[in-house]
Amino acid sequence: MNKPSPALWTLIAMQALSMCAPPMVILIGGLIGTQLAPNPQLATLPLSVLVVATALSTFPTAMIMQRLGRKVGFLIGNLVSIVACGLAILAIYSHSFALLLVATAGLGFNMAFVNQFRFAAMERVAPEDQGQAVSWLLLGGIFAALVGPELGALGESLLGAPYAGAFLLLAGVLLGVTLLILLAFKDLPYQAPVKQSVGRPWGSLLQQPVLWLALLAGAVSYSVMTLVMTAAPLSMHDMDQHSLQATKTVIQAHILAMFLPSLATSWLIKRFGPERLLMLGLLIYALMIIAGLSGRGISHYSTSLILLGVGWNFLFVSGTTLLPRAYQDSERFRVQAVNEFLVFGAQALATLGAGWLLFQFSWEVLLYATLPALVVLSATQIWHRHHVKTMQVTPR
Repeated sequence: MNKPSPALWTLIAMQALSMCAPPMVILIGGLIGTQLAPNPQLATLPLSVLVVATALSTFPTAMIMQRLGRKVGFLIGNLVSIVACGLAILAIYSHSFALLLVATAGLGFNMAFVNQFRFAAMERVAPEDQGQAVSWLLLGGIFAALVGPELGALGESLLGAPYAGAFLLLAGVLLGVTLLILLAFKDLPYQAPVKQSVGRPWGSLLQQPVLWLALLAGAVSYSVMTLVMTAAPLSMHDMDQHSLQATKTVIQAHILAMFLPSLATSWLIKRFGPERLLMLGLLIYALMIIAGLSGRGISHYSTSLILLGVGWNFLFVSGTTLLPRAYQDSERFRVQAVNEFLVFGAQALATLGAGWLLFQFSWEVLLYATLPALVVLSATQIWHRHHVKTMQVTPR
């Protein structure tokens, strides 16, 4: 696959527009929270609720799409997110913090569907092109990383009440996704609701090292990235007194580092395979820790956060590419649901734990806290390689 097909371009556009929501909430969620929350310490709760809602919605999302197809599922999630934008506007005008949390939970519910875009992309290409399809899809994150925060800034005074206009602009963007789903996205024939076997029991599925490797690659990539990324602005600006401009630049560099490697990730997977790319991602995460422990200057933070973004890309794409090797078609929805729950459940825990680790201990302790996850993933990689070699020498 040299370039995306029209179907894949549709998913890339859906990804780019839908993913504008999280960066916007990251920018303005805390600012709105300080105005509405009964306690300033709860100001960042809207973002945490978005992440937790995403994790809790993974299983309902899979069930909806298994029964109704991906098109209907994507449409349901998208419409819920548009309603959530309306609730957020109402929350700001009525000064209701509880309603704001309901709104961000609705956005998180939709993100569980958006995270399934990559599986829909993989289903539309040959097995050897699945890594490339995921890489192309992640390029939509570049658009979202740049446009999402701009929606927050442009909407600050648009409707009079602070930041209410941002959710109006986001609703307009999400309406574009609605049109793409209705007019351009089509379910594959085998996604029509038909009665099919449930596949192998979980006991058999979990005997596969490749499944553990794929699950852990996704969970570790997201949990480590979220833990360090969430704590970095607080450590840089509040603790080390670096300017807000410098902190913003470092975070922007990190976000770009998460998605720009997708231009090369597909070639790397085809050339070396997802297992070797996963090993490279682990090495980059190790270098990220070393860079972060080397000092507290802007250069140390920027180097560490850029490495964090690249390592996340390699690990996440590798894990996603490996996952289909572990399931048959009749098993895909439940295996994908477990994968999403572990990935975004780990992200939710990291979001909630980053501040505690940083303020109770230190930036350095937080970085050291990522090591056990990297060791477990490395051990699983070794187990997988040993299993593959054993299967190759075993007589048929």
